[in-house]
Amino acid sequence: MAPKILIVTGDAAESLEVLYPYQRLREEGYEVHIAAPNRKQLRFVVHDFEPGFDTYTEKPGYTWPADLSFAEVDPGQYAALVIPGGRAPEYLRGDGELRKIVKSFFDTDKPVAQICHGPLLTAAIDGLRGRRVTAYPALEPDMQAAGATFQDAETVVDGTLVSARAWPDHSAWMREFLTVLRAKAPAV
Repeated sequence: MAPKILIVTGDAAESLEVLYPYQRLREEGYEVHIAAPNRKQLRFVVHDFEPGFDTYTEKPGYTWPADLSFAEVDPGQYAALVIPGGRAPEYLRGDGELRKIVKSFFDTDKPVAQICHGPLLTAAIDGLRGRRVTAYPALEPDMQAAGATFQDAETVVDGTLVSARAWPDHSAWMREFLTVLRAKAPAV
């Protein structure tokens, strides 16, 4: 039986940051579930960079069904956690059920992959204090306020925590995460 990986997300998550790890981890032989506040068709977004804009732009993205709600998640059944970015982490960090889930992965030292705005969730459970991370560069002050050392790099590995800035860093992010994941919970 393949180890299970949990992706936690919601509406307005960045399409690529959900679907790339979902497909890459399945390709590697893991069973992957997507959890959200409720079982429903999620509406993702596409963030892109356009000349003349000071920040990224947002457009409608793909839709995808959530496999289960946060209330249905038993973290003990999962070998690792993936936290995509987009706007979803901003409002999801207030969800008490989700904070319990994320905290359980840190308490048990299971692999966690976070990208872009995903570290807002790990900051909400005080999971970044004393750690090295990267995130979307505009979050550097948030990461420092959470007690982390911010590094502007395509990926940063700190123990079982693997972080990346944004979807252009996917290859390096998943390569490093799979290295950690294979050591802790190899796919059968």
